[in-house]
Amino acid sequence: MSETITVRLDKWLWAARFFKTRSIATQAVNGGKVHCNAKRVKAAKTVQIGDELVIQRGQVTCTVIVDGLNDKRRPAKEAVALYTETPDSIKSREESSEQKRLMRTINGNYGPQKRPSKRDRRLIINFTRKSEIMELRDEEN
Repeated sequence: MSETITVRLDKWLWAARFFKTRSIATQAVNGGKVHCNAKRVKAAKTVQIGDELVIQRGQVTCTVIVDGLNDKRRPAKEAVALYTETPDSIKSREESSEQKRLMRTINGNYGPQKRPSKRDRRLIINFTRKSEIMELRDEEN
């Protein structure tokens, strides 16, 4: 992890374990999900120590400062040493996860609590077939 090496942005994101593969990291950068120093960049941009990266993965957005460079994917403990997440980013990420948790408790789980039994599946099939039959009758008339 020396300062003399140059690392592409997509390769650094992969090595820092923000994305599972380099191609996914490249797609994210080219899709505008990663900004370097408040600018939209391309995947081939070289990362330097001290750069500020804003990375959006799904609903989660995190802001990190590059502390080290590495072009090889190392264990997670070593990957965490490549960056420092900003306090504002940590706070907003925790707040959003708390909101998601609260929404789950408020809305409850409206999906099925268990897999349907054989009888339940027959009832579902009969119900859907009846609606199909009704649609066919309406089309004929």
